[in-house]
Amino acid sequence: MNSPLHNPRRSYWLKTLHQWHWISSAVCLVGMLLFSVTGITLNHAAQIESKPEVTSRKAILPDALRAELSALQPAKGAALPMAAQRWAAEALSAKVGDAAADWSAEEIYVALPRPGGDAWLRIDRESGEAEYELTQRGWVSYFNDLHKGRHTGTAWSWFLDIFAVATLLFSVTGLFILKMHATNRPSTWPIVGLGLVIPLVLALLFIH
Repeated sequence: MNSPLHNPRRSYWLKTLHQWHWISSAVCLVGMLLFSVTGITLNHAAQIESKPEVTSRKAILPDALRAELSALQPAKGAALPMAAQRWAAEALSAKVGDAAADWSAEEIYVALPRPGGDAWLRIDRESGEAEYELTQRGWVSYFNDLHKGRHTGTAWSWFLDIFAVATLLFSVTGLFILKMHATNRPSTWPIVGLGLVIPLVLALLFIH
């Protein structure tokens, strides 16, 4: 009989698990570092909260553009016309894009939430007066919002899903590698058990 150390089947699975383990760790390495650091900053958000910086800008729409916006009867949530988007970018440094706008008879309001801050644009449809306000809460808040996936868009949402799958693969392959080495390492399962018991006990006793 082949010994466990020279079992071809065991060697194959161990090699395969190691391969997938290092591949998944390489894929999620930077993400795990980022999420570990932001986990600490989120846990201590009250102690490291920064003072928001608010920037306000005002401008008046050109007569032709004001007349165009005043005459429009758009569908609910329709974006600003391209001409208005270009004007907002040039006159107010406001990147509106295809964000949904709240249209009323008196004004147009565009909410522009973003990681680490907030912004909005308001246009008076009658007078043509436009006001843009940008709030920035700093880099810590920005990375905290990346951690939470707050106002980060579709591309970042896909990244979070892929990162989660890679991390799951990293953890599962690590568990199977532990299982295959556990025979020669008696402390394996007690340590793994501690990783389950400690958060469970803390949750039951100290979280109300």
